[in-house]
Amino acid sequence: MKSQIVEHLGQGEILLPSRIAEGLAANDRVKVRLSVLQAAVRHACDPQSAAFNLGEECRCVNLDVLPLEALVNGATLTARDILVAPGLSVLRDAIWGDVDAMIDAVAAGDPDEAARARERATALRADGTAQAADTIELGEVTRLASVSSGNGGSLHRLVMELHKALNRLAAAHAEEDFAGAHVHGLHADDRTAVAAFMRGLDATRKLKFDHPGLSTTAARTGNRLVIQNDIGETDAHVVVIAVEDRAVTVTYTDVHLPRAKFFTALLRDFPVEWSGLDRKSAEGLGDDGVFYLVSGRLAADGAGLRDSFLEALGASLVFLIDWNKARKVLRNWVSKSDAIGILDWGARNRFGHRGFLALGGDELVASAVHHAAPNRIGFGERLDRALGREAAVEFLRGVLRVSAEALLEGGSVRLARDRIEAELVRHLQRADRILLSIVVRQLGLAHDIAAGIALFIAERQAGRPFDSAAFAARARHIEEKADRIAHEARQEIDRFEAEGTIKRLVDIAEQTIDDLEQAAFIASLAPETIDRDLLSPLADLADAAIAGAEAATRGAVAASDVPDGRRIDSEDAFAAVARLIEAEHDGDRAERALTTGVLRGETDLKTALSVLELARAIERATDGLAAFGHVLRERVLAELAT
Repeated sequence: MKSQIVEHLGQGEILLPSRIAEGLAANDRVKVRLSVLQAAVRHACDPQSAAFNLGEECRCVNLDVLPLEALVNGATLTARDILVAPGLSVLRDAIWGDVDAMIDAVAAGDPDEAARARERATALRADGTAQAADTIELGEVTRLASVSSGNGGSLHRLVMELHKALNRLAAAHAEEDFAGAHVHGLHADDRTAVAAFMRGLDATRKLKFDHPGLSTTAARTGNRLVIQNDIGETDAHVVVIAVEDRAVTVTYTDVHLPRAKFFTALLRDFPVEWSGLDRKSAEGLGDDGVFYLVSGRLAADGAGLRDSFLEALGASLVFLIDWNKARKVLRNWVSKSDAIGILDWGARNRFGHRGFLALGGDELVASAVHHAAPNRIGFGERLDRALGREAAVEFLRGVLRVSAEALLEGGSVRLARDRIEAELVRHLQRADRILLSIVVRQLGLAHDIAAGIALFIAERQAGRPFDSAAFAARARHIEEKADRIAHEARQEIDRFEAEGTIKRLVDIAEQTIDDLEQAAFIASLAPETIDRDLLSPLADLADAAIAGAEAATRGAVAASDVPDGRRIDSEDAFAAVARLIEAEHDGDRAERALTTGVLRGETDLKTALSVLELARAIERATDGLAAFGHVLRERVLAELAT
């Protein structure tokens, strides 16, 4: 009666918020009822595997679960494709009643829109086949529950369009704008919940940049607060949040299954009970008409957890806009799982991916590759193959970060591109560092053989037995291992198209190991007794080889850190080069002392030949290590000049 009086006084618009709320509630109910109808068909077709599973959805919209469960579980199919189920006629009438309630709500704000909708509803009813009580033809179910294309000849399509009309009315005729949301009929506690949701939304809203979306409406409908956000522009991309006391229910639909999973993962820090991702089919929606629905429920033990969840929920929505587009772009450069991991990192660290797309997306990365590494990364080559998986993921994370920061700070796009190119160069230099680590492994093997030679000589000086044959076999095994490492290093050098000095360092290290292995072989043939005057310079030679291997290792390690700009590393590298030259000089002096001793003494021919060949092999190794030092110095100077 009060409503009639208000309308008679010409103030009917004051009733619009409540009418809209009633219409939105009817929309929630009719969608669940249509789902019940479809569930009944599935159960009738396959009674063993399709049981009633809509209890939570029914409770969320205040529908009595028991009769609907009985309807679904009692549904059967006749030979003439007629569905029979207890309470079916009541369900059918309730569906049309909800549609009428939605049309009435639209009529309160847009009479013309409502009149057109009512004509369509009347036509749909008239086109329907006459049905006996609690029966319906399968074709009629499709006509009611599917989303048809074209002019929209189904009831479900009409419901969707009425829902959009109600959303427009809710936004245009809200009682107030509260915390950036269009709201009406809120209770005091509702405002706290809406404020929490909007606080999260506003914290990340800027990361959508110029993309439309994220408009929020909220209303009190019965004993529930309902919050709805439009997210983006995709038809089936919807999130509806129902808050009842301390419990929060989230219903989310999406045409992209990976994005739906991503959405639930964003809220993994909260104890949400998620339903399975239900695959739905809607004709006229996307390429194949398929979308996915997931619902989650958080039963909070207090307002603090409830509001924290609402805030996190609001903050997560911006990371869903254009998510699939960003995923496809990243998939061109890394694996599918790593692409999703990068997007998750971007969301967790509040950078997002919209800035990345706004600055060019795929073209942004391709441009960086073209300018920073035109000869290092082939056209169409994935970054995880060119840089390694870890480096590629880290680089693309940096691209998301730099893109977001540049747009948020209003900085130069050119500067952002330069920063991204510099980041790629840094990762390529890191690839060079990996190659230098292979050189360090080679030098470690050289040191092992040199140390074995020194031990052989020391044991001869002490007059103790030494299994030189076993040592030679071990040195041969080390040399074979070094050959494999060098082969792998050259393959990596070719793949990375690394700077030329690295290949020269690999080659020198390999030759040094060959010379030392040759020395170990000659040692295995040397006589058991060698004059002490000859063993002393041989020991000095072995010490020079050990010192050279150690200095070369320190120099390679220091050189790998020079691109990071640490001056002390370049100084360490130069000091190692100086020590390599000293070791080479020490080796020369020892080799000449040995030669002098052999030629001026009375050494037998076998001993003389063996010690001279042994000394020359070791001396060639020290010469090689000195050459290693010169190449290393060249590389460090080049790095300092860039």
